[in-house]
Amino acid sequence: MEEEDDIVKEGLMASQREIFSISGPIHLTSIDWNNSYHRTSVASCLVQAVYTLERDRQQNRIGLKSQANHWWEFFNFTLAETLIDQSDGSIYGAVFAYKIFSYNYYHNIPHSKPPPRHVIAFRGTIMKRHSRSRDLKLDLRCVRDCLQDSTRFVHAIEVIQTAVAKNGNTAVWLAGHSLGAAVALLAGKIMTKSGFPLECYLFNPPFSSIPIEKLVKSEKLKHGVRFAGSVVKAGVAMAVKGRHHLNKGQEDDSFMKLATWIPYLYVNPSDPICSEYIGYFKHRNKMFEIGAGKIERIATRNSLRSLLSGGGGGSSCSDSSSEPLHLLPSAYMTINTSKSPDFKRAHGIHQWWDPVFNGEYVLHQFNQ
Repeated sequence: MEEEDDIVKEGLMASQREIFSISGPIHLTSIDWNNSYHRTSVASCLVQAVYTLERDRQQNRIGLKSQANHWWEFFNFTLAETLIDQSDGSIYGAVFAYKIFSYNYYHNIPHSKPPPRHVIAFRGTIMKRHSRSRDLKLDLRCVRDCLQDSTRFVHAIEVIQTAVAKNGNTAVWLAGHSLGAAVALLAGKIMTKSGFPLECYLFNPPFSSIPIEKLVKSEKLKHGVRFAGSVVKAGVAMAVKGRHHLNKGQEDDSFMKLATWIPYLYVNPSDPICSEYIGYFKHRNKMFEIGAGKIERIATRNSLRSLLSGGGGGSSCSDSSSEPLHLLPSAYMTINTSKSPDFKRAHGIHQWWDPVFNGEYVLHQFNQ
C-alpha cells in the first residue's frame, strides 16, 4: 500500500514521499552492486517509481510536474515499458532498462557483480478512486491464493517471460511491494519451476494466513499454536494423499525445485501483512531443533486450506494457483528492527532505503 502525506491534498501537488530529492536515497551517488544495501535501495526505489508513475497519471502531472522519472534516472535506468492493467487502465508495473554502456562497464571489472539488464517492478495497492477498486479485488485474490487467474498477473508473467527470452534469466530482476511483491513472488516461483530462477526483491509481501507473530505476544504460546498447526497439517496431508492416491514424488519434486531459489524477503515485525514470515521460518527451524523435522517436512509443503478443498483452492481458482504464496522453501530475509510508529511506516516502501536502517539478516535454506 502506498504511503501518503496527510498534509498533501488532491491536485497536482506531489506528496513529499513522491519527490526523489526529498525522500529518495540521494546519498547513493555511486552504486556498488556487490553491496546488498545498495541493491536493496535501487530495487525499492524502482518500485516507488511505479507508484509515482501511477500517481502522475492519476493527477495528470506531465512535463516538469511529473515526479516518477527521477526515481529511475538517478540510478542510470531508463523506462523501457509501462505495464497497464486492462481492467482499469492503471499503471501497475514497469520494465526498467540499465543503460547499456554502464552495463558493459561493470562486466569488465573483475569480481564485480554486474547490474541487471532489466528490472521489472510492481507496485502495491493505491487507495485512490482511480485504482482502489481493482487493487482491493486483487488483494482479496492474494488472500484466497488465486492471484494467478487475474488478467494483471497473466500480463505480468508474459512480460517477464519475454524479458527472460531476450536477455537470459541472470540479467533480469523482479521487485515488488505488498500486492506487487505477491505478483513478483508468484512469478518468481513459476519461473524457477520452469528452470529460469530470477533475482527477486520482495518488500512487505503479504502472508495469506493468520498473523500469529503479530497477534500473540508469548513466544511459548506462538510455538504451541504453530506446533499444533504443523501436526494437523501433516496428519491431514497424509490422509488426503492416501485417499486420492497422490503421487508423492511429483509433489516433492515440485516443492524441491524451489529449494535452491533464494529470493530476498523484506519484512517488518510491526506489519501484520508480512510479519508472519518471521514466525514461519523461525517455527520451521524450531521443529527441526526439537526433533520434529519429519512432521515439519510434510507440513511445510502443504496448507490446510488447499488440502481440505482437495487442492483446488476454491471453485473460482485454478489448481495451479491454489498453492499459497507463503509456501517458500528458502529465503534471504531482512527484518527491520527499528521501531515503527504506525502501520503506514511499518508497511511502507521508504523504510528499505533509509540510510540509518537497522536490520537483522537471516538466510533460511531448506534441505531435503
